[in-house]
Amino acid sequence: MPTPHETAVGKILDAKFKNGWSWAQIAEKIGQAPVWTAAALSGQCALSEADCETLGEMCGLDADDKKALLDYPYRGALPTLVPTDPFVYRFYEIMQVYGIAMKNVAQEEFGDGIMSAIDFSIDIDREEDPKGDRVKITFSGKFLPYKRF
Repeated sequence: MPTPHETAVGKILDAKFKNGWSWAQIAEKIGQAPVWTAAALSGQCALSEADCETLGEMCGLDADDKKALLDYPYRGALPTLVPTDPFVYRFYEIMQVYGIAMKNVAQEEFGDGIMSAIDFSIDIDREEDPKGDRVKITFSGKFLPYKRF
């Protein structure tokens, strides 16, 4: 049996499909980025009351649906430990192959610390290429130095 959150998201996805909306169009209506919006509707980011009101108007949600969308997300919850979807798995593979190198290069530039996943954004763009279009993904996160205590 689906949770109330899953039921509300299902109604939004049905409206998205029926109306031919893109993630960018939905994101524009709630004033967010497309990737953030898709993540929020996958249960990974918290929607605001204003977001829920706008989505409610767009998708015909009732008060219970909008309330369910306000639940705090359980971030990082994937159905399997190792992702099986080929697109998602590529990021897992990229981190296995290049993760330590990315860490080393970033820390050489910034020092001992991490990139925030809270103060963070993602942009996805299409790059035309005669050999086949490319997916350009840009991660931008605030640098957080480790503190000594």
